[in-house]
Amino acid sequence: MAAAEAVVVSPLSLKTDTAATPEAAGTAAATAATSPAMAAVAAVTAAARTGSEARVSKAALATKLLSLSGVFAVHKPKGPTSAELLNRLKEKLLAEAGMPSPEWTKRKKQTLKIGHGGTLDSAARGVLVIGIGRGTKMLTSMLSGSKRYVAIGELGKATDTLDSTGKVTEEKPYDKITQEDIEGILQKFTGNIMQVPPLYSALKKDGQRLSTLMKRGEVVEAKPARPVTVYSLSLQKFQPPFFTLELSSCANVLELTRTRQGPFTLEEHALPEDRWTIGDIAQSLEHCSSLLPAELALKKSKSEESNGQVLSCECITLNETKGEDDIIKTF
Repeated sequence: MAAAEAVVVSPLSLKTDTAATPEAAGTAAATAATSPAMAAVAAVTAAARTGSEARVSKAALATKLLSLSGVFAVHKPKGPTSAELLNRLKEKLLAEAGMPSPEWTKRKKQTLKIGHGGTLDSAARGVLVIGIGRGTKMLTSMLSGSKRYVAIGELGKATDTLDSTGKVTEEKPYDKITQEDIEGILQKFTGNIMQVPPLYSALKKDGQRLSTLMKRGEVVEAKPARPVTVYSLSLQKFQPPFFTLELSSCANVLELTRTRQGPFTLEEHALPEDRWTIGDIAQSLEHCSSLLPAELALKKSKSEESNGQVLSCECITLNETKGEDDIIKTF
């Protein structure tokens, strides 16, 4: 505040004698122009101009953010849930656009619609499809689209959650299991099969996830089996105990990565967190728009033929290297 007060007072000390000679006036003007007080005035003026430009820029960003519409993909890391990641994305976009601000909160109809289609567990990573604006209406179509995963399993240990985050419930030897055994079992899990969703899943009962109820120790009934189409399964490498499926042993999933959902791939389309900006998302929406029409039409056709929701896995790849149910979340 001291700087502001100095600016207000300083012009009084810069007054020049109107009767001074032109040379004196010029000298006085030059002195005034180079004085600390005048420099302070210039600095405040520049700051005010910069602040005004910043406000205009924020308003433009807010307008651009609210105009975004379509479907794109982000890269979900291990750790956060899909809902938590969506909240993080939303907060970053609102902060970049200076929202919510007083001028925007007055416009009650100006809301940001954003959601995700196809939940990934907190321990999983990979492609998470995001809808923004009118794109949120397309998310239902993403649920019935094909998906591709890379799964890394560990033989010899079973857990209550079926992955490495749970408690070990059983241990068995695996020394007699061969690569041929696994490749033979894989064939039983391809094609149209009936799958019973695990109790530790994102499926809900009375509005709460089964996994949450299980962790509370509540009794949970298994959901009925549902149709799943697995187009192909392949075993890339086998180095016991790493890889599993259904052998005379037990196993759990160490890592799960979704590398594709519908037309979106992890390598080409999923934006990492450092690119969660309004500009990058606008470019991604434009880039991905050409992927959607045929894909959505195909999904609609499959959905109508099955008379129900079809969750399909295009490919699961098993790798020895160490290191869901789908929902729509809209804000």
